[in-house]
Amino acid sequence: MGSIGEVVQRGVEQDDLIMPLIDFGAFLHGDASVKQATADQISHAFKSSGFLYLQNHGIPDDHIKLAFSESADFFKRPQDQKDALKWTTPDANRGYVTWGREKVTQSHDPEEIAKLRASNPDLKESMEIGREGVEGKPNQWPERLDDAGKAFTTDMQRFFLSLRDLHVNVMRAIALGMGLNEHFFDSYTDGGDNTLRLLHYPAVKKSVWRANPNQVRAGEHSDYGSITLLFQDDIGGLEVKSPKGTWVRATPIPGTIVVNAGDLLQRWSNDLIRSTNHRVIQPPPKGDEAEDDDPEAEVPARYSIAYFCNPNFDRWIEALPGTWDKAAAPKYPGINSGDYLIMRLAQTY
Repeated sequence: MGSIGEVVQRGVEQDDLIMPLIDFGAFLHGDASVKQATADQISHAFKSSGFLYLQNHGIPDDHIKLAFSESADFFKRPQDQKDALKWTTPDANRGYVTWGREKVTQSHDPEEIAKLRASNPDLKESMEIGREGVEGKPNQWPERLDDAGKAFTTDMQRFFLSLRDLHVNVMRAIALGMGLNEHFFDSYTDGGDNTLRLLHYPAVKKSVWRANPNQVRAGEHSDYGSITLLFQDDIGGLEVKSPKGTWVRATPIPGTIVVNAGDLLQRWSNDLIRSTNHRVIQPPPKGDEAEDDDPEAEVPARYSIAYFCNPNFDRWIEALPGTWDKAAAPKYPGINSGDYLIMRLAQTY
């Protein structure tokens, strides 16, 4: 296998924000020195920008294409079918979330969030899928609706498990990069208390953005858990906030997964790792679209798939070894993983 310089390239670089393109195959299949070098690159990215692109990640391309296809078909269902599978509580966090229900924001004030939701709702709908077999918290599968719903259920269950395995491996790389034993996080990730979110941002007339320049598809926010694995289509619109306070496009790169750190991992690392704000806006114009000033013209629909990774909900999270010393106590008290995530979700919805 080649040197680490050959497998790590720059993905996006602008305004002091670098989101590197990293070959994860070097970690999965390389010798000890290549694994360590790749882990160091991942750790550096999380400490500097909080974002990176992962290629050769081990998720088969046909599984990804199938997930996007079945996601699009799901969102084409009649509204009453989707509503029959509706999301209920932050504790369960499973099921269909209709337009305007969620408002992602950095605010922690329920009244302010409610005002933002009413005045500037996120233009998206989603389907939330959690770990199977949790008592009292069943997934809201469409298998009871028809044969397509049965296929969707089977395929998404498989996809969830393959992403759970990738989560374990990325956390092993983070552990090595932070000077910990490679398997340090294994007992925090083996439960798979994660959420697979299918996202649909509908086509919107350009007049919507002209009438409200602050309109977004998903508002400025950071993610809540440890890491997020994000699959994008080719439409674009995801932006990451740079150290200069500007917004940098996380341009879709075929064959890659965007991986970013979340708030709980930043807390866990005693702020060594960055959970960086991001948003989804109107995508950049393509080709002749740049000259199309017709307010009735539509910005195309966007689909993405996010896998929100968390420590097992029964685990206690406190500052990692090596991130603090007796001269400077940890910045945050310990907290239960599940309680923290439910608290954050309750604010969002």
